[in-house]
Amino acid sequence: MTSTLRGGTLRLPATDPPRHGPLPILHGTRVRPGITGADPEMTAQIGYGQPYSLLPYTPQDGYARTRRERELPVVVLENSQLTATFLPGYGGRLWSLEHRRSGRELLHRNPILQPANLALRDAWLAGGVEWNLGATGHWPLTCSPLHAVRLTRADGTPMLRLYEFERMRRLLLQIDAWLPEDSPVLFVRVTIRNPAPAEVPVYWWSNIAVPEGPGVRVVAPADRAHHFDYTAELRVVGFPVLDGIDRSYTDEVPRSADYFFEIPPAERRWIAALDAGGRGLVQTSTDPLRGRKLFHWGTGAGGRRWQEWLSGPGSRYLEIQAGLARTQLEHVPMPGNTSWTWVEAYGLLEADPDRVHGSWDEARSAVSEALDRLVSRETLEVQAEGFSGEAVRLAHGSGWAALEAAAGALPELDGLPYGEMGEEQAPWAELLATGRLPVGDPPAAPVTGPRWRALLEAHPADWHARYHLGLARYADGDTEGARAAWKESLALRRTPWTLRCLAESLRLETAESPHPETDAGSRLESDGAASATDGARSEVAELLAEACSLAPQVPELAVETLRALLAAGRPADALALIDALPAEQRSRGRVQLIETQAALDAGDLERAGNVLTSGIEVDNLREGEISLDAVWFAYHERRLSGTGPVTPELAERARRENPLPSRYDFRMQVSE
Repeated sequence: MTSTLRGGTLRLPATDPPRHGPLPILHGTRVRPGITGADPEMTAQIGYGQPYSLLPYTPQDGYARTRRERELPVVVLENSQLTATFLPGYGGRLWSLEHRRSGRELLHRNPILQPANLALRDAWLAGGVEWNLGATGHWPLTCSPLHAVRLTRADGTPMLRLYEFERMRRLLLQIDAWLPEDSPVLFVRVTIRNPAPAEVPVYWWSNIAVPEGPGVRVVAPADRAHHFDYTAELRVVGFPVLDGIDRSYTDEVPRSADYFFEIPPAERRWIAALDAGGRGLVQTSTDPLRGRKLFHWGTGAGGRRWQEWLSGPGSRYLEIQAGLARTQLEHVPMPGNTSWTWVEAYGLLEADPDRVHGSWDEARSAVSEALDRLVSRETLEVQAEGFSGEAVRLAHGSGWAALEAAAGALPELDGLPYGEMGEEQAPWAELLATGRLPVGDPPAAPVTGPRWRALLEAHPADWHARYHLGLARYADGDTEGARAAWKESLALRRTPWTLRCLAESLRLETAESPHPETDAGSRLESDGAASATDGARSEVAELLAEACSLAPQVPELAVETLRALLAAGRPADALALIDALPAEQRSRGRVQLIETQAALDAGDLERAGNVLTSGIEVDNLREGEISLDAVWFAYHERRLSGTGPVTPELAERARRENPLPSRYDFRMQVSE
């Protein structure tokens, strides 16, 4: 069978796609300085390149947990050995890789399409192979469309090219995939281009979800790993045995874990997940893709709940991953006007099961030998670039690359189309053409970068241009300049958008973490503001309350305002705002969660109990968030203590007598 490439549709239960929220993301990643246990190279790269903000992006949220049968566009590569299915509308994700002769699915092919709050911009999907470019976390385009075209390689093999402009790092991403005739592996060549003269911090990980179950063993060419505890410590451990447990088998380990394998420099780069019969997916690459990682959810109640939350009942998976650095806490410096390329391969590996499930040395040798038979190291190295003929468009990405090309910031991309500018880019195209940014309410989608900042700095003063100037300055780390621009914007017109940016910048300046709900011991929904001065908390609340009053139809503003009121010690005002919200907003799980905490803070145990026991489902519950279990136990502690103090003995009694319901149990860290 010759290799083919075709378009098609995938039908499965899915939610509506996440939407782009209106509020710019001013915070950066959740990685804090001061990670211990890293060697000098890691320490330098952990401290390097963490973005000050995620601008110009806004959140992708607004999704629900109600699903219906939907048809999603796909692109399919196929030969006699494999069928590879890609979702160009969701970050170009490789959704499925099926071994044709056996009918075996090599990846975790999610039976549903359900976004959840695990990515930098919120929405993320479990399953398949996710391509990650940008900064520590799941990348900004994981639930966004990429451009997709059909090309033909020099030997006549059809090739899929996915590409897009990543706007935060201002990098061009190109992913080429092809299946030569009768090839047992799918080849993927990734190219990252930095078109600017300045150095850029780069982060890349290929996140590969594979089925988890009894007897599945993860094997990599290393006997040490860096274990991350999700707080502030990297610990070098022997692998696979740690604390008497063989961690290469994940199906009986209670706690979730990250293991970054320390692969010796001369070793071939690969990682595999093999079943009891010694069969399963292997991923290998050329040497630039240096890191390999194992992640699993753990078998505790919280880990099981997360798996069900993401993939439905009975769909267990783990992740094997490959990255440019040794850990996902690091960024590596990419010089200006530079391109980086590497080749990956994915396929079914079959090895002697007795050796795969023997000693660790036997397992590594068995997989290494089987991999050499499947696809040699030299074969990967000689996968030269080259294609002929016209590009046939298969899917459209965004118009941002076309806008940047019009602004002179991007070069030609091998003659491939950047696409057409759309409504989001129209105001900025007008600025390029006329020197004036049209005033819009709501404002235009944010842009950042030196060309746009220069145009905005020279722009005549109006509230809209000054609002965007503040965003451009903030993205560059110029917080004082940003606030000056926002205050000038407010002097011209008081808008909810500028009020919110001013409030958020003040909150972040005094906050310990942009996502403290992931940190044990943090106060529910304070979102970091509890460390601010009373004056700052009060000012943030006042600014957001005014913003919310000007845009009551924006649910994101209502949530931020409610959090700020709680942080400022104003639970009665938070409850009054909730009572005034439209029914659609009041019924949201996030608002109900805040309502419960506000009622507790106000001493209204009856109201808190009514909401809590009715069942709260927070559609965008964040990975690692402790809010649900915290509010459950806080309610029962207060119920038992009455007006008295909550002693350790009483807290223990509350937990013993009122175990956390499974629907609220998303706790990832439990005792082994």
